Amino acid sequence: MGEPKQRFLLVGLCGSENPTRANFPFAWGAALHEAGHEVRIELAGDAVVLMRSTVAQNVTPVGWPGIADAIAKVIDYKIPIFV
Repeated sequence: MGEPKQRFLLVGLCGSENPTRANFPFAWGAALHEAGHEVRIELAGDAVVLMRSTVAQNVTPVGWPGIADAIAKVIDYKIPIFV
């Protein structure tokens, strides 16, 4: 028997003003999903603007692919995002 599946709630509060921090809920959410865990993401405050495609396409975290790519991966995995 493997490890039991865990449930994670990732809360994003940073938006385009801090692209690297804004990326964390999406990058971690995808990684946790790939590890077999249940994930959901909640965005509040400045992070809400990331759901606008124009904003997401123009935000690039330091050392990571663009936010739009990270969001697309989360959507492909059907991880719920609550705003």
